[in-house]
Order: sequence, then C-alpha cells, then structure tokens
Amino acid sequence: MRKQLLTIIATGITTLVMAGGIVTNTNQSASYVRMPAQDATLGIDAAYYNPAGLAFIADGFYVSVNNQYITQTREITSTFPGMNRTKFEGGVTAPLFPGLYMVFKKERVAFSLGINPIGGGGSAMFENGLPSFEQQVAVLPSSLTAAGINTTAYEFSSEFEGRSLMWGLQANGSYAINDMISFSVGIRYVIAQNFYTGYMKDIRINPMHPLNPAGAGQMTSAPEFFGILSTAATNAANSLTPLVTGGGGELTLNQAVTLSYLTPAQATQLAAGLGVADYTTYPATISQIQTAYQTNAATMAAYSAMTSDKEVDVEQNGYGLAPIIGVNVKVNDRLNIGFKYEHKASLNVKNKTKKDDAKLYPDGVSYPNDMPTTLSLGVSYKATDKLGISAGAHYYFDKTAAYGKVESRDANGFPTFYENKEVIDNNFLEIALGFEYELNDKILLSAGYLRTQSGVNMKYQSDLSHSLSTNTVGLGGRYKVSDKIGVNVGFMKSFYLMKTKPFDIPVVYDETYKRSATVFALGVDLKF
Repeated sequence: MRKQLLTIIATGITTLVMAGGIVTNTNQSASYVRMPAQDATLGIDAAYYNPAGLAFIADGFYVSVNNQYITQTREITSTFPGMNRTKFEGGVTAPLFPGLYMVFKKERVAFSLGINPIGGGGSAMFENGLPSFEQQVAVLPSSLTAAGINTTAYEFSSEFEGRSLMWGLQANGSYAINDMISFSVGIRYVIAQNFYTGYMKDIRINPMHPLNPAGAGQMTSAPEFFGILSTAATNAANSLTPLVTGGGGELTLNQAVTLSYLTPAQATQLAAGLGVADYTTYPATISQIQTAYQTNAATMAAYSAMTSDKEVDVEQNGYGLAPIIGVNVKVNDRLNIGFKYEHKASLNVKNKTKKDDAKLYPDGVSYPNDMPTTLSLGVSYKATDKLGISAGAHYYFDKTAAYGKVESRDANGFPTFYENKEVIDNNFLEIALGFEYELNDKILLSAGYLRTQSGVNMKYQSDLSHSLSTNTVGLGGRYKVSDKIGVNVGFMKSFYLMKTKPFDIPVVYDETYKRSATVFALGVDLKF
C-alpha cells in the first residue's frame, strides 16, 4: 500500500486555454474567434493584438465589447490494473468570457485600454474524480490480499473542481513616427486567482477477515476496519507485557506453552495474528512477537488515517506586471505588418487554505505562476478590394518561465518545484491563417485556421495538468449596422491531439488525455 493516500488532489489544473500558450489566452475578441489571425489588425481589438497599429486608425473614440461562451470536454483513460473505472470525463464551461477595449485616437497619437481574461477563465469539474484519485484506492485489495487478508473489491466517492482565472488590465500609448512606421509602449497588470476543491470519502473494502464488522467478505468502512485491526494488535502486544517484564521475553511461543506461561490456544491466536499457522515451529521470541504487534498496530492506525475522508478547499492569489512594446509597419494601403513583444509577468500565487486534510496546500505557501515572454508577428494583405488575407505567429518562451509544477512534497506538504526546462523541451508555437471577404457594404464573411504546437515532455503531463497540441478552425462574420456600429459573430472549434503517457510506478500502465472545445462569440464595435 502507498505510504500516503490522496497524495494528489489539487496540484494545479490546466487553465481554459482555447488558443494561446500553456497558460496564455489569445482568444480575446469575437473578431479573433471568427478569424484567428489578428496580429496585424487595425481594428479596435488591436488594443490587445497590435497596439502600435492603432496610430493609423481614423481619429475618434472607440469601444469594443465582446463575450465568448466556451465549452470544453476532457476525457482521461487509464490502464492502471484493478480500477473500477477506467474512463474519467470532465467538463469545462465559461459562459462569461468578456473582453473590453477602448481607444482614443487623435492625429499621430492613440491611447488604448484593454480588460480581458488573459489566462484561465473557466472551471473544470470531474464528478468522479481522476485516475490519480482512484489508483490510490484501487491498490487496497491487492495490497491486503498480499498481506494475507483476502480482499477483492473497493468503492469510494470523489469529486474535483478546479477554477483558474487571470485578469489582464492593459494600457498602451501608440505613436506614428511617419505615414509608415508606428510604435507602442504599454503595460499589463495581471491578477491571478485559482480555486481548488475536492474530496475523497466513504472508502469501503470487503476483507475476508473475522474482525470485519460487517461480516467476513462484506463491504465495510476501510478506516473502521483498519482501526479495529490496530486495536486488536495493540491488545495482543499489551497481553505479552507481563511475560516480557517477568523475564520471558526470550522464550519462543512453544517454550512459553511448555512452561505454562501461555495456553496452546493463546499461542495459536498470537501466531495466527502474524500469519503463522503452527506456533510450535515459529522461531520468533516473545519480545520479537510483541514488537511485531506494536508495529502492526501503528501500521493499521496509519492505514485508518490514510483511508479516512479527505477534503481540500484552497484559494490562491497573486499579482504581476508585464511591459509590452509594439511596432507596426504600414507598407501601403494593402499591406500591413504588426509586431508585439510581451515581457514575462513574474507571478507567485499564495495559498489561502480553508481545508487541507491531504496536507497539500500549507496555508501561506507561494507557488510560481508566471506568464511567459511572448513574441507576436502578423501580416495582413488586401489581395483584392473584397478579399483580405492575414497570417500570424506567436512564440511563447515557456522554458524561462516558472509554472509551479510540483516535483515532490515533504511530510508537511511543502513542495519542491520543477524548473520549466526540466518538463518542457521546446517553447510553444502558434501559427494562424485567415481570410475575410466583403460580401457587400454591410456583410463581411471570414474563416481561419490555427495550429498550436506544445513543447512539453512526458514529465509535464498528468491527469490534472497536461498540454496538448491543437488544430482549430474559426468561422463567422461582421455586420455593419452603420458607419459607427459593427457586430461580430464567431464560431471556433478546437481539436486536440491526444497524448498517451506511460508509467512504470507502482506498476506498468498508461494514461491517455483527450479534449475538444467549442466557442461561440459575439462582439459589438462602436465609434463615437
């Protein structure tokens, strides 16, 4: 049996990233959802995607209000032997995923403000827990059977919910040096909040043992059964104290019976409690037998504590700043190029622990939760008067960030963290291509493709936190209500490439991670 049950209940969960890096969201407007290549845009959402380009829009005050409805399904399968359940399904929902942008442009200067969920933004619910939960209970029958207590079944209740959200408040100033080149400087204030709640309770087993309170072979409470065994072992050890203190500690059971210190029935019972059928040939001394029972009592008491109900309820909070610079090159009225550099936001989230039966989240301990340095490059080209083509790329410097992947914990739950370079072989890359076609003066149709390539290695992957490469398509359009009002609608579907991770501890098995995600978006652009 493992030394500690429920060693993992909430060690971090992958955030609701639909498009973007491991922790960064780039799906930040309805325009992006309908056409995910906005890095050279001169629209209002350039406040996020291409702030330097705002120096080339018409003078005025602009507002863009957006929301996305996001759903994501997660499926994890495990071949760990002996588990009742091999498939674990979870759902992530974000009915409110807003983005607000404001821009004021006058002559060569533009000022912009953006507020959006720059990371996370949803909650993941696993109503039946996860493989890492079930495995720790599934080992009970085989472990007890190996110890001489035939056990064939188990059952328990578990649930896990993780919520992660990083709000980004971004302000930029943009300036056009001439009719071709502009630049921007800005800063993003990041507010991080994580919430983890979960439990494992009501663990039951069916030991074929005379001390099973429900009857041999019947389902019974595991902590109660182990408590009974601990008490019985303590009583057995205590019964030998008079013989040991009286000088008989070096006798064997057979010798103690011969000298009438023990009856044959007592000797048989003491031997049977240690898995010995014939006490007459058992070479252990009375002192050794007492020590064995004392050890057994402590072990069973520990098992009782391990299998008792466990609950975690923790909140994490942190803050960070990320400087941002941008350059835009407006080659001519048809060709535009946008560049953006976002510096790493160094973040630490601090535990505010309400409940931590599993000793995983010591109150007040901080975890690294950085947002990585990001480079973005985009090109937009007006191929004809009606057709526009856009392309973009994002490169995330994950290896130089710290994401708080836990490598190990001490007995009090204090963590040791992996360095990102230990769990990430290559930085994350994202490439997009999009098309827009003006059907008429009122209606614009759009479509796009997005490819993300994750660079994590197998050490990074787990049932709670894993990174998968994706293929994403976006569709939608814009309706021009008037010269001052535009409405964007978009649909996006992400197809994640499943990943299988092999394990060889405590046995050989593997886990497979699958996902799919869907986004519906609506945005309104206003000019005053």
